[in-house]
Amino acid sequence: MFDPDIAPSGSLLGLLQRGRGDGTLHALAARQPEALAALESCVLRDPRRDWRLESRSLYYARLYSELEGALDGIEHHLFHPDDLLDTDEQRTGLALSVLGHLAGYGRRDARDLLRGYAARGSNWGWALDELALRDDDEGLRALGPAVLARFPRTPEGDAALGRAVQEAYEPRPWRLWAADHERVRTAQEQACFNRWQRQLRPSGPTPGWSVRDVLDWAQAGLDGHPTEHRDAPAARCLAAVAAPEDRDELLEAARRGPEGSRAAALRHLADRRDREILDLIEAAADDPLPRVAHVALEVFERMRFPAALDRARRWAGRDDALGTAAARVLACAGGPDDAPAVLTALRRQVQREGPDAEGLAVLVEGVGRHAMVCASPLLRHIYRETASSHLRGQAAQALSAADPAFAAGFAVECLWDCEETTRELAARHATIGDVRVLARLRSLAADPAEEAEVQTAVRGRLSSGGPAH
Repeated sequence: MFDPDIAPSGSLLGLLQRGRGDGTLHALAARQPEALAALESCVLRDPRRDWRLESRSLYYARLYSELEGALDGIEHHLFHPDDLLDTDEQRTGLALSVLGHLAGYGRRDARDLLRGYAARGSNWGWALDELALRDDDEGLRALGPAVLARFPRTPEGDAALGRAVQEAYEPRPWRLWAADHERVRTAQEQACFNRWQRQLRPSGPTPGWSVRDVLDWAQAGLDGHPTEHRDAPAARCLAAVAAPEDRDELLEAARRGPEGSRAAALRHLADRRDREILDLIEAAADDPLPRVAHVALEVFERMRFPAALDRARRWAGRDDALGTAAARVLACAGGPDDAPAVLTALRRQVQREGPDAEGLAVLVEGVGRHAMVCASPLLRHIYRETASSHLRGQAAQALSAADPAFAAGFAVECLWDCEETTRELAARHATIGDVRVLARLRSLAADPAEEAEVQTAVRGRLSSGGPAH
């Protein structure tokens, strides 16, 4: 996973990289050249650790609009010679998404950049998807010849065209082009036929139908090149083939089998809530075989039955990975008496690994579920420092339950946050007494790009004038 270089949380660049509401407010108060330079740096070098989980494009597009920023930097980035060498979607995806939102706001220069990149750029499919949502039929039809020219009239080119049609996120351009181009109609028909064939004849390796065959198949995945983690599908197969008389073989595999087989057996026995599974997990949690330890902790964190909760309370005081996993179980399913153990685990992990440690969101959610006022300083620290807008949203949710000052504090900032769920939370909690809040609520209500859930919360506040808890 790409690990971006994140600036300090108190700097303008650091705020914008994190997608915090204060980033927008500081940018609007800063000198325009400084604000645009920081904004452009974020758009051209995606600061997100996981683009599938974190939002930024609408946040940056809104700021481009408010700053009346030119798009020269984005244009240079898209059409730089590097575009021919580095075809990874992550190099241009955020910039294209920002242009899509700007086109939705009526900026013709953004629409024209998307059209030009769809015709000539390497990540043309992303640009085409943005245009499919916002361009008119005439503009999309005009792109047809340039896109089809990417696919030579050869068997390989026709196959590539078929894949492009089949994998398109937004089918609208292809439907328009099918009316004008026989090649597209043929590709659409072939894509439907290929999909039907795959459903009839699924490809890929499959195990034999005995417990030993399935365990061997799981191990073969780890032994292969490239490595495949087959323990999860193997556990599903074991559910179909394992009988009560196979329990001893599965227990032996879970205790002493090779890595892949052992992981598959652990998953299966956990799914069956075998009476020995908790002892097996305890033994496997610190195993030197990485896949075994990972699976042991993963399956335990999903357990919610009484015996697992009792064991979690016993293990939560441990100063190791199993202790942290136990605290996550209690965060999700424990009672009020378990709240101190959850907070202790959260504090310990932040101190050791920082505000972006893996798995913090579950502990943060657990602290919020128990509305622990004493956790507010730690939650504020996570909110300010984490580079993950998703985790910041979890911290904001926990603060809304635990911190009496949230409505007049962070909730106001959150109205400008990059995450829609965080803006929705803020719309329900931010105090109307702050003059900025009412103006922002009205702005969100009138913004056609805003998500429906946010606008519902906003309109509820505007009509009631009070908290919409």
